Amino acid sequence: MDGAIGMNFVPLRYLTNNLIDKLMNDFQLIEKEAVEQLKFPTEEVLTDKEDILQRKNDLDRALALGNLEHVKMKIYFEDDASKKMVETTVWGITNERVILKKGVVIPINRIHKII
Repeated sequence: MDGAIGMNFVPLRYLTNNLIDKLMNDFQLIEKEAVEQLKFPTEEVLTDKEDILQRKNDLDRALALGNLEHVKMKIYFEDDASKKMVETTVWGITNERVILKKGVVIPINRIHKII
């Protein structure tokens, strides 16, 4: 090795929220109302099975916090054009979609992380 420090891969589930925010700074903040205008491909954005399971756990937590405490969560996702982030309350979850206020939905398979 030439003395350069190699980059180590760290799964998202091991990172702190502040570090995740820094790593995900290439996500564009959008308003919840803009989500309904987006187009979503059918492909899954996550490849690691444990990251997919962690996303499910994070969604369940977001749903509980949204319904009990009306806590807003940051949802990092990807449409057909770019990576985006919305800060909103999760009102419901189906097998395939996250339901936000006023019936706005995001396909679960397009979500990278929920904080």
